[in-house]
Amino acid sequence: MNFPTTRQVRWLIKPVWFLACLAPFVWLTLAVFGLAGLSLGADPIEETQDFIGIWALRLLLVTLALTPLRLLTGQVWLIQLRRMTGLYVLFYVSIHFLNYLIPDQGLDLGAITEDIVERSFITLGIAALTCLIVLGITSTHGWRRRLGRRWQKLHRLVYAIGILACTHFWWQVKLDTLEPTIYAGILAVLLGVRVYFRLIKNRKAQQS
Repeated sequence: MNFPTTRQVRWLIKPVWFLACLAPFVWLTLAVFGLAGLSLGADPIEETQDFIGIWALRLLLVTLALTPLRLLTGQVWLIQLRRMTGLYVLFYVSIHFLNYLIPDQGLDLGAITEDIVERSFITLGIAALTCLIVLGITSTHGWRRRLGRRWQKLHRLVYAIGILACTHFWWQVKLDTLEPTIYAGILAVLLGVRVYFRLIKNRKAQQS
């Protein structure tokens, strides 16, 4: 099996991956300004909220998929894409939240507070964003050195973020739950693969 060289990953794969992750934002920007024949329809605020939220969830699942893919294929270089993808998740979730705060709610703190108290899916979304900010801040090599073994434990928060994000989506749609069910199923498979390999690793450790 051929593996990309470090140079290929750095100068070819990572730039292509960066542009691929950026593509939804480029599409949204063109649609906002009505360029390239794109538009956000009759309700641009809701369309933006839904579009960015879906892509944030998709990229979160891609982030969670990189380790299982590495375990299944032996392609160790895949892990080098994880930090970039995770930071893009934070980027899209931040836009998702800011779109809610400013165009949707007009920074009306009373309405926002009422939403947080009365609409549980918003509470879950804020919890997921808070966790993502923590992971984003501590994603650097410097923080990894400072935290040592605690860094890996802290970054397991991404599993909780996945659960929060899928539940947020599920509770938000209320009736038509097919799409959030599909994403929740993908998350369950990704977490299941991790548990499977962890069990194998523990069994080998006990036998050695």
